[in-house]
Amino acid sequence: MMKQKQDKGHSLMKIPAALAAVLLISGVSVGMYRLTEELGTAIPEYTISETAEEPDSASQEQSPAADSAAVRTANMSWMTSAALPGALTVPEIAEKAMPSAVGISATFTVTAQASSGGSRSFGGMYGSAQPAEQEATAAGSGIVMSSDGYIITNAHVIYDTESAYQMGKATSVTVVMGENHEEEYDAEIVGYDIQTDLAVLKIDAEGLTPAEFGNSDDLKVGELVVAIGNPLGFELYGTTTCGIVSAKNREVQLEDRTMTLIQTDAAINAGNSGGMLLNSYGQVIGINSMKMSASYGEASVEGLGFAIPITDAAEIIRSLITDGYVTGRPLLGITGTAVTEEQAAFYHIPQGVYVYSASDSSLQQGDVITAIDGTEITTMEELNAQKNQHKAGETVTLRISRDGRSMDVQVTLQESKPET
Repeated sequence: MMKQKQDKGHSLMKIPAALAAVLLISGVSVGMYRLTEELGTAIPEYTISETAEEPDSASQEQSPAADSAAVRTANMSWMTSAALPGALTVPEIAEKAMPSAVGISATFTVTAQASSGGSRSFGGMYGSAQPAEQEATAAGSGIVMSSDGYIITNAHVIYDTESAYQMGKATSVTVVMGENHEEEYDAEIVGYDIQTDLAVLKIDAEGLTPAEFGNSDDLKVGELVVAIGNPLGFELYGTTTCGIVSAKNREVQLEDRTMTLIQTDAAINAGNSGGMLLNSYGQVIGINSMKMSASYGEASVEGLGFAIPITDAAEIIRSLITDGYVTGRPLLGITGTAVTEEQAAFYHIPQGVYVYSASDSSLQQGDVITAIDGTEITTMEELNAQKNQHKAGETVTLRISRDGRSMDVQVTLQESKPET
């Protein structure tokens, strides 16, 4: 259903401590959201002389106009060298992609806990708490996949698991489009996958312009790429930035999982999530997903953005449309946390994964998982890496520590399904 855009502000969060960008990895702000516009002028052909001549005295004094032209030529040369044969200019890329780029506004219900004191230990939560509900909104980006209204975006745009509020799935989602983002459509969440940070939406619309998709496997390091999105919200709707492919197959850790991503120095910020990363032909080769924050440990960092390769995303997207989730993915059925060396010494338990809760009766709260199928583990990431080598329905052997005793238990892996 299409509706005219209301005259309202699109703040990333309407609660204290704004959730502008989802925290994905230590020192890394996720976040990214939406759309496109023009960047600059066409890049002219030019040549560089192979021989150098000694300049005469008159030529040594450059006019301001000549200096400006030299700067423009220097700035354009990296774009020319990074572009592929037969490439479009950056303005042409932006013009081609703009009709397929959309904005996304998600509304969440936040339950804040007002605690009277206490802290969480391995035993659980202590102290009384009074829940209070508030509404929060976040802006994101999306890509038109089909003329009949299928939209691709990031899972974290419409489902929050990383923030302090743990808001879960959005209660409502709106897709914004149009040159001046004047049109709004109510969107249905078709499916989402937190592990790969992908989601598919559906709006009631016909005659949309689907994006042209390329092959991310063909990317080369140093190749020109263009990012389209609305950094920091819809006030900057239609921002286009460009850079190069900084690295391929970059493994980035996200909490308890690892993603293999495209690294780029094209400017990507909170507000770009779910937006396009385009090659020289205006084809989508990545879905912008995260960036390193301005401060990573003690080092200041810039130009470290990451996108999901579209070739890797294609199968997940098809599964989300067909089944609403990724079928056959194994689930151990526990909530837990890694036991640090200091915690192990303090609580007199081994390092491993401490179990808060488990759906399988073979496991209990307080168990510490130290190995899976004979492979020792100390973190959730290591546990998941071993678990993901299996399929739903298969059985794994877990070595656990319970009340100071070590034992092996058999657990049948469930099929991972999203919450309804």
